[in-house]
Amino acid sequence: MATPKLSPVSPVRPEDKQRASSSSSSGAAAAPLRVQDDTAVEEYERYLRLPELARLWKDRCCPEWADEGLVKPALQALEITFRFISVALSDPRGYASRRELARRLEALAAREVELVAALCEGEQCPPLAELSASKGVLPRERSASEVWKIPGSAAAVVCQVSEASLLPRLAAWDKSETVAARIKYAIESQMQGCVFTLGLGEPNLAGKPVLEYDRVVRPHELHALKAKIAPEPKTGYRNKENEALFTIHQILESWLCAASQLLTRLNNRIEARNWEAAASDCWILERVWKLLADVEDLHLLMDPDDFLRLKSQLAIRAAPGSDASSCFRSRALLHVANATRDLKKRVPCVLGVEVDPNGGPRVQEAAMRLFHSRRRGEGEEAGKVELLQVFQAVEAAVRRFFFAYRQLVAAVMGTAESSTNRALFSPAEEMDPLAQMFLEPPYFPSLDAAKTFLADYWVRRMAGDGDSASSRRS
Repeated sequence: MATPKLSPVSPVRPEDKQRASSSSSSGAAAAPLRVQDDTAVEEYERYLRLPELARLWKDRCCPEWADEGLVKPALQALEITFRFISVALSDPRGYASRRELARRLEALAAREVELVAALCEGEQCPPLAELSASKGVLPRERSASEVWKIPGSAAAVVCQVSEASLLPRLAAWDKSETVAARIKYAIESQMQGCVFTLGLGEPNLAGKPVLEYDRVVRPHELHALKAKIAPEPKTGYRNKENEALFTIHQILESWLCAASQLLTRLNNRIEARNWEAAASDCWILERVWKLLADVEDLHLLMDPDDFLRLKSQLAIRAAPGSDASSCFRSRALLHVANATRDLKKRVPCVLGVEVDPNGGPRVQEAAMRLFHSRRRGEGEEAGKVELLQVFQAVEAAVRRFFFAYRQLVAAVMGTAESSTNRALFSPAEEMDPLAQMFLEPPYFPSLDAAKTFLADYWVRRMAGDGDSASSRRS
């Protein structure tokens, strides 16, 4: 039997061909996500003090540091997480989930450190404090500095530790010293691939230069941006969940700022045809989307009665017949979601072809040739397959985030706030944007179709090899 050729017009199963063609024809039909209620968005930003927080993200402390706008909000999200640990462990309510919340926050901090380390690999020109700069002299105004000797050297060095960060203070508090110690070891472990370390009290066994953390993150100004909400007028009650809700969303917005900057760098690297670096950024973006889902899951640790009481006080509710306004109050979330979906426009550039104006399978053919090429990891093709693969991994992470968000709304606020089953009974044009997201075709229809045909090629190829072997035995 002749070996079947790899061709986009090869006969395939009817259902596969129908699915591939329908996804290709409707892939561009998805409308961008938009703000549903401007008033709710403004209230959300005012509650979180986002304009003041955004100024801290944008203020440059080191003009020669190209990626400061990317790394700084990630470090500030980590610092806000330290504040959340302090808030959680000092909660006096007997019914608060302190133990589990502390575990979750420790795991969240470890994942944030992992992402910060990934962003800092290969960084050039960040503001660093050299260990030998002080010649072993401990200045009086730096009580957090440590004096020690590098093995094999007689000279003493001073390792500077942040004075304003909350992590060294958590390490000195009996309730949080174990959590802080594990976070410090995570920093020491994850920063091994970087030329510097953070200077938060980690061992720094390699004696690397230390980031000027207080200058970059500005913890005093960051922690000054606390929740402002008046007590209930009749009872004077101050809801303890207010600070938790406020802090969760400040962490979320800080990582969304970092994700926005990461997408800018990713697109620049694609335009420069640096496929391997672009794929690395894309993998980081996928992990950021997973981290955002973990941050949202912290709502599950909030006390139901206190949270719903706070929700009523803040007038947090979905628009009638929709749960979109609860999700889409964040302009940054909409921007990052839209920019992530727009990565589909980069596929022709990666494959080196132009989209056929007549709707032909030009992009699909190029994807199939690349996937099946024996030289797909060599020369100019190096990194292309990985980049296309991670595009679809990011799509899966985005869909997982929004699906998890819908389930979270139902679990935290009740099913009345969620339109979980509404999509089954409403026409598409009447659905809210969140419901429409789950009915969208694949973001990358050409890659989806190429894999469909490639899978069928191998099925028929294996079947043909099996027939040939049986005929020879006969």
